[in-house]
Amino acid sequence: MKILMATTNEPEGGQAKPPRPSELFKGGMMSPVRDVHRVYAHMRVHEPVRKIQSELGDTWLVTRYEDVNRVLRDAETFSSIANAKGIGLVMGSTIIEMDGKQHLRQRRLITPSFSPRAIRETASSVIDSAIDHLIDEFVNDGQADLVKQFTYTFPIRVIADLIGVPIEDYHQFHTWALQLISVYDDPEAGFAAAQHIVDHLKPIVEERRKEPKNDLLSTLAHARIDDEALLEEEILSFLRLLLPAGAETTYRFTGTILHALLTHPEAMAAARSRPESMAPILEEVLRWESPVQYVSRETTREVEIAGVPIPPGLLIMAAIGSANRDEQKFPDGDRLDLQRANTSEHLAFGFGAHFCLGTHLARMEAQRAVARLLERLPGLRLDEQEESHMVGVAFRSPDKLQVRFDT
Repeated sequence: MKILMATTNEPEGGQAKPPRPSELFKGGMMSPVRDVHRVYAHMRVHEPVRKIQSELGDTWLVTRYEDVNRVLRDAETFSSIANAKGIGLVMGSTIIEMDGKQHLRQRRLITPSFSPRAIRETASSVIDSAIDHLIDEFVNDGQADLVKQFTYTFPIRVIADLIGVPIEDYHQFHTWALQLISVYDDPEAGFAAAQHIVDHLKPIVEERRKEPKNDLLSTLAHARIDDEALLEEEILSFLRLLLPAGAETTYRFTGTILHALLTHPEAMAAARSRPESMAPILEEVLRWESPVQYVSRETTREVEIAGVPIPPGLLIMAAIGSANRDEQKFPDGDRLDLQRANTSEHLAFGFGAHFCLGTHLARMEAQRAVARLLERLPGLRLDEQEESHMVGVAFRSPDKLQVRFDT
């Protein structure tokens, strides 16, 4: 993985210079870049739409809330087919690269499994069990790295259980899931991971066709469109999407909430004293540091964004992370503000037809995880000898959360 070294270290006596917009993606989509927000703040004022070079070639980066929202809303002009040229190469044909009726028909197959009611009925016990299992491993130590020992591992245990992956395979599937979404930085590992997932899940799909269980594998194995069963490749593509989607976003989201609480005493005090305040805290954290920073689209016709003409057939990167800090929409957007009136208008989970299907699951996982950590780890605080930084370009989360607590 290439690293953008200029932004990962701060010189003595002050902050490091943020990368220039043209340099932002030179270290790769998974680079641990710290200071992306000063770049976006400059761009929103001076270059709200800018042509950059990404792994997929010429790309138009869109940074203002109004424009990002427009890109997400207008599926006819900004097509999700863009994802077929990127992550779709390893995941296969999935709903994230489909539009219109095709997208709706496929999405409807799994929407019921991710409804609030379904999540409460099928995931609650799995979530609580996974949380306590992981906390049990370090609760008597008085210290832990919550990224390494908790947030990184927790969500894969949940989504793998819901899918129907055997418990002994959780760790291996987690490795493959992360290699899938890192395909730009390591194509060989990404394509190999896609094949490993196929090899391991094909026999389980066949088992579920014969003997269904209460899991997503069975739902897909017996799903029908126009009275026809899904092809094996359609099922496997769904699974290659659901594994990283269910693991990556929630791991980063949960870590960011903990980072926010541990670095903002007023937020921590509110979370401890008023458990009902946790839901609005989560929403403001989603706005403040969105776990997924970009959504890709492709123009279907000539279009103008912020006065910049863009021909058809070009890649658009809608910068959700920038839009969620746009001062025109969220005054003092760099500040974590628990009293912000319009927090719920953030775009962290997207907007429109492609609004994140797993939003209810992600919120439940994060809220229960944080509440349980605060309950079981009294005096939870950052280790004064260690630093924690928010890092990332395509995805953002803390690099580590070295904490201490009372035993």
